[in-house]
Amino acid sequence: MKKDITIPTVENVFLAAVQEWSDDFMEKVWYVHLVNDSDFDLDSVMVVSKAFGTLDGEMKKTSLLRHAFVKVPAVSVVKIELLEKSVLLLNNEFMVTFFIGPTLYDKKYIFRANSITPDYVEEVPILFADGVIVK
Repeated sequence: MKKDITIPTVENVFLAAVQEWSDDFMEKVWYVHLVNDSDFDLDSVMVVSKAFGTLDGEMKKTSLLRHAFVKVPAVSVVKIELLEKSVLLLNNEFMVTFFIGPTLYDKKYIFRANSITPDYVEEVPILFADGVIVK
């Protein structure tokens, strides 16, 4: 029954928000990356993102965005999406689901409201750039 179900723990897979120059916006913008710092390829990766929170006393929520990647190789990084300035004031949630071999893994990552700022950056492994990491 419930005791027979094992839920695998996600290790060495995390998200990082990294600020990069955008020619389209003519300023630095934040991009979220999926970092696979494990020794295993991630197969059939699905990322579902949304932002939610309270602004000016009113509850705000964005629509869901879905991203799919056939494979994320071991020790690699893949860019997921741009974070528009207005959503940085909200909680940004990313549900990441993937397979390693026959085993299904999933984990919810949340960048808390106002946490994606230069004040919270650290060096992102593999990417060797400064970013805000969520594990």
